[in-house]
Amino acid sequence: MKNILEHSFGTTPEMRSAIMGHAPLLVWFTGLSGSGKSTLADALEQRLISNGMHAFHLDGDALRLGLNSDLGFTEADRNENLRRVGEVATLMLDAGLIVMGAFVSPLRTQRELLRQRVGDHRFLEIYVSTPIDVCELRDVKGYYAKARRGEIATFTGVSAPYEPPHNPDLILNTAQVSVDDALQLLTEAMHKKGVHMK
Repeated sequence: MKNILEHSFGTTPEMRSAIMGHAPLLVWFTGLSGSGKSTLADALEQRLISNGMHAFHLDGDALRLGLNSDLGFTEADRNENLRRVGEVATLMLDAGLIVMGAFVSPLRTQRELLRQRVGDHRFLEIYVSTPIDVCELRDVKGYYAKARRGEIATFTGVSAPYEPPHNPDLILNTAQVSVDDALQLLTEAMHKKGVHMK
């Protein structure tokens, strides 16, 4: 941007990672509402912290109530919401953290832009492929029912599309896999990205 120059800092992301004792990584959970994304992200954060690792669950609702409170749910606003999430995640990765993001992020282009922003080596895409009928049964907030009554105009899986990843790092169907088993699979996937459990 005009009149804005990037500052050259003496401290590098590599130096911060060395202090943390592990590589930074964005573990991105994508899937329908109610698929189990947040449950898995929360469980993974607890597992990492209990192992002395520096982790943070970047929560979509918290961002919507704060940083992104000016955004609605139009396609443009949803894209901007994820763009901002990507910028926050990038800063957290540069700080050396392992970040969990649980967002529907329904479009492949959205997720690809996020991967490009944080860097492929720092991005782990987890497709939570739980079937929609199971997601609807878990819908404690009643979003699916409202969407089917036409009270929510564009709801992913009902009145708006979801594009499954072509080549995710890991696929988890929480109707078939327990949280403990999912954590083991997540640990193995993170290992392939250079993040090793302490």
